[in-house]
Amino acid sequence: MTATDGGSATGGDRRGGPGGDTVAAVVRQWRAVHPDLDTGPMEIIGRINRCAALLQQAEDAPLRRAGLSRAEFDLLGALRRTGHELTPGDLARETFSSGAAVTKRLKQLTERGLVERRGDTRDRRVAHVRLTDGGRDLVDGILPEQLSYEAAVLSGVDGRRQDELATLLGGLLGQLEGRLDALRV
Repeated sequence: MTATDGGSATGGDRRGGPGGDTVAAVVRQWRAVHPDLDTGPMEIIGRINRCAALLQQAEDAPLRRAGLSRAEFDLLGALRRTGHELTPGDLARETFSSGAAVTKRLKQLTERGLVERRGDTRDRRVAHVRLTDGGRDLVDGILPEQLSYEAAVLSGVDGRRQDELATLLGGLLGQLEGRLDALRV
């Protein structure tokens, strides 16, 4: 097991404090086996992966109560925040999802009466998706509660540190979005 998989995180040696988090032990073990290797990247990537895994395990309580998955809410949210109809391809780009996943989710959301699909008048292969009134009301009702839930998850980190973290993660995300494809082999 490495520190960069979802099952563990990288250690507290650099930023995690004396005992560190669960990744600290992994880093110490790798350093014992390979003292010549720089485990710094593992400490960052492993922590990000571990945080993501824990957040996914915790699930989103307000969404769960509404019977929605995070992915379904992301589709509804994309339609609500853009304020207009989107094609399934637009939704895939907006939510970083595959076309097949969007199609499956749209079918479920349509069956629940949260979105409507209409064909394009010029190209029958194209569909346009919009929120129903019920879908809009659901998003508008859940969003404040979801943001409160997310604030509670982050409550152990003071506001200034949250701003710093958001800035650092934004920089990393911008870099990855710009060049990750080039790093894939």
